[in-house]
Amino acid sequence: MCSGNTARCLEILLALILPPLGVFFRKGCCSLEFWICLLLTLLGYIPGILYAIWIIVQVKEDDTREIYEPLA
Repeated sequence: MCSGNTARCLEILLALILPPLGVFFRKGCCSLEFWICLLLTLLGYIPGILYAIWIIVQVKEDDTREIYEPLA
């Protein structure tokens, strides 16, 4: 599957296109970070991008969800 650096690069690219999507893949949809990013994106696109990239880059590796592992 994807290595850690490849996954992070994809999340940053998604955050540039749609900021809450990058945070969703890193933290999940029920996290406070996701809702803050969604609110910032609705209030202004640039603050949403900056917050999403900050969350993706600053998150610790042990806090991430392993969404890239196969289900089977």
